[in-house]
Amino acid sequence: MRDHLGVDPEGTSEPFALGAALITTNEVWILIDGDASRSLGAVLAWTAKYERPVHLLAEQNSGLLARRAQLFDVPLAVWTVDERSISPAVAEPYAARIEPKPEHLLFIDLIESSGADPVIEHGVVVGEVRGLEMCRVVDDATTGISRLEVGMGVNDREAFAMVHGELPTEQALRNVIASVAVHREPGANNHPFNQFGAERLHRWRALQDPRSIGFTKLEPVDPPTPRTNLKDAVPCAAFGTTGSGKLSAAVFVHGVDLDVVPFAVDIASRLGVDEVSLIIRRRDITPSIQRLANMASIQVRITTVSGN
Repeated sequence: MRDHLGVDPEGTSEPFALGAALITTNEVWILIDGDASRSLGAVLAWTAKYERPVHLLAEQNSGLLARRAQLFDVPLAVWTVDERSISPAVAEPYAARIEPKPEHLLFIDLIESSGADPVIEHGVVVGEVRGLEMCRVVDDATTGISRLEVGMGVNDREAFAMVHGELPTEQALRNVIASVAVHREPGANNHPFNQFGAERLHRWRALQDPRSIGFTKLEPVDPPTPRTNLKDAVPCAAFGTTGSGKLSAAVFVHGVDLDVVPFAVDIASRLGVDEVSLIIRRRDITPSIQRLANMASIQVRITTVSGN
């Protein structure tokens, strides 16, 4: 900032969980340390109390932040940091849809016949058991031949193949589905099979009964960016028609997540709709999330659901 402004900035430094903050008389400056992809919600929530323009600096993901910042009715500038230089961040365009390989689509019948739900996300074909990914179509690193692997995540799939490699894939899938589905029933005791992908379980239930969240039709859609793993809780989305006949988006979250509102309006903007429903448990709604919803230029509706 000293280099950018040409003078020593007058203000006070404040602790900020994701990096560092400087509060001046007229502005708030926030520097994000490391991965900034899910920082915008926390920044907006924390700086709201100062009621002055915000400058958000990031070495990583500044294009994503700039795109999402445009969707809020607040004075917020995003900057790209390059060592000691900063420049205005350029909003990152939405990535083009990735089509799955034709040979991967051939496994959809097998996934369905085994009792799992086929889901295609960013071109990857997977099979989910009530929202929990339990198989994935991959290409062999050596031969390039496509195959369906069973398990939750790459390590689990490798371990499953080592132990149960002799099982036919359909039978292996059926065995997995039987053992997993019981743990994803309402009221089931805590178990790893219902602790992971809880937001996707909410989506799965809504897909079975769209009217439960105010929709008549609903289908899953890609998130703005691909998931990096299955263990971190990340919101998921769907698109469909509301009871009033309007095209709209729905975003599902489990747990308190300040970045769910930037995620939700980003989804709505990509789909070209002017409203989005945030599907959330009542216990996870905080005053900050409600304020963030009010800051958005896209209408954010909050719909509560039950769940463990």
